Amino acid sequence: MRLQRSQDLFQRAVQHITGGVNSPSRSFDPVGLPHPVYMRRGQGAYLWDADGNRYIDYLGAYGALILGHAHPAVVEAVQKAAARGTVYGTPHELEVAFAERLKAAIPGVEKLRFVNSGTEAVMTAIRLARGATGRHKLVKFAGCYHGHSDPVLLDAGSGASTLGISDSAGVPPGVAADVITLPYNDPAALRQLMAEVGDQVAALLVEPVVGNFGIVEPEPGFLETVHETARAAGALVIYDEVITAFRFQYGAIQDVLGFRPDITVLGKIIGGGLPIGAYGGPAAIMDQVAPVGPVYQDGTFCGNPLSLAAGLACLQVLQEHGLYERLARLGHQLAAGLRAAAARHGVPAVVNQRGGALSVHFTREPVRDFAAVERSDAKAFARFFREMLAAGINLAPSIYEAWFITAAHTEEDIEYTLNAAERAFAAVAAQSGS
Repeated sequence: MRLQRSQDLFQRAVQHITGGVNSPSRSFDPVGLPHPVYMRRGQGAYLWDADGNRYIDYLGAYGALILGHAHPAVVEAVQKAAARGTVYGTPHELEVAFAERLKAAIPGVEKLRFVNSGTEAVMTAIRLARGATGRHKLVKFAGCYHGHSDPVLLDAGSGASTLGISDSAGVPPGVAADVITLPYNDPAALRQLMAEVGDQVAALLVEPVVGNFGIVEPEPGFLETVHETARAAGALVIYDEVITAFRFQYGAIQDVLGFRPDITVLGKIIGGGLPIGAYGGPAAIMDQVAPVGPVYQDGTFCGNPLSLAAGLACLQVLQEHGLYERLARLGHQLAAGLRAAAARHGVPAVVNQRGGALSVHFTREPVRDFAAVERSDAKAFARFFREMLAAGINLAPSIYEAWFITAAHTEEDIEYTLNAAERAFAAVAAQSGS
């Protein structure tokens, strides 16, 4: 595969952009390649790079896409919105319409606010919880990535862990003193912690289904313990549904799991491929936010009409009959095929899958927490990644990230991917035996 144009672009980029990339998650250093691939366009399930090579895309913009690239309904909505003006700095009708649409889909959200990213939404949700409770401590779970605001970069997953800097420089000790990190899926550790300091905890922040060190389900009793201990201590529960909302069903994953958090954080899919974030919950909590209450949050581009137009169009398409069932069927087919291919070549691999999202971990042990991913074979993943890339499969360059199937993927795409994976696992096996 020729990548000369990508190489040239990277050599230019490093002269002007720190590290040559605008997000460290895009670096190919962890997979042993000298430069990332520069993409030129996307359509449906495919991306084309600057050299003209085509890829089946399972990155899905790290979960932001569920309809595929350049879906006609989204493109048309953005074009029409842009013709009316790209930003107003005033309230507008789409804000009301989109808020009503999200409320109808997520019963636990009575009021909400739009922001520009998941990072902003989580940052503000933490501030809101602290303002509502009068407490300062935050409990989070190792490997769950919640954006790059100071408190949540401690023991973070996703791109931060990929580069080995899950505790970022520049986070003041005073911030770290108010953040407690526990293992995911360890209710005993949570009960012990909350018994000791629960009266100081403002909120427990959790991904109800993890999407940031692969796809990891909550084990029986874990989320129950999150809610029970928070309620007993007078703390709030924040669900980070930036990845999970509208990924597995129309609405939030909390309703499938049977829980209702105090604050829900949204992002990714609800923007239809454009930047967005949102947070919401019961009116009594949300009315703590200015201008009604004392918790401040602001932003010129919050509720940007282009993002809301794209989001409304996306959510409309997601209500098509059978769409989620099809995603789940393709996800099961891909996961089962990957497990079988790994087994045929004697490569230890665990494939976690829910609906149209999955993750491949090169390990023999079940992946139920962040520590298991850290113990997995990063060198085997790097070889697998390189082989898949050469075969025209676009994945995230990290052992911590998930694969995402979109509504644009076909049975033929899955078949092609499994054929490529067969060869990739063979290469991993050969590397292990050498």
